[in-house]
Amino acid sequence: MISIFQRLYLRQIVLLPFYNKEAIEAGCDEAGRGCIAGPVCAAAVILPSNFFHSLLNDSKKMSEHDRMELRPIIEKEALAFGVAFVSHAEIDKINILQASFLAMHQALDKLKIKPTQLLIDGNRFKPYKEIDHHCIVKGDSKFASIAAASVLAKTYRDEWMQNLDHEYPNYNWKQNKGYPTIQHRNAIREFGLSPYHRLSFACLPAQLELEFE
Repeated sequence: MISIFQRLYLRQIVLLPFYNKEAIEAGCDEAGRGCIAGPVCAAAVILPSNFFHSLLNDSKKMSEHDRMELRPIIEKEALAFGVAFVSHAEIDKINILQASFLAMHQALDKLKIKPTQLLIDGNRFKPYKEIDHHCIVKGDSKFASIAAASVLAKTYRDEWMQNLDHEYPNYNWKQNKGYPTIQHRNAIREFGLSPYHRLSFACLPAQLELEFE
């Protein structure tokens, strides 16, 4: 039987510290792309090459408690990090893919150290300031810097939606964070769309025209 410590080691060993050890690498990831309400959030993180934490993983595979425990550690030990939001209104204007790229670019703009290489979670990216980049499918479960970016993006966006929940409690955003759960869609049917819903998304299957709350 594998002990919990062995499982942690085996899980962590797949998180590589760098793609190119000669480069200053920034990992980038986003959160909220599949939501029907609220902004998309992106983070960029430059970690020291020796960074290690047993909790670090793809943020989707971590508990909320572990993500919140890890966030201040990442922020303290990272060489640089940046977090940025692109609003639901901008998403409707330029589409979610372009909004995700924009959020990543804005997060990179906030880095106090200029990276020489970018590691992007996913299979597409819009080039940033002629800096070399590599798109890595499921990169948040492969590279530590992308995993760290996924934790920051997820926790910052979750907090944003929890704050919006105080203004619009009917949609239970403190729990679903804007994702299209059955409860969320039932609330739309009952109360209509809020000013924070993404109008370019199918908030309801075979959606009828709805008035704002």
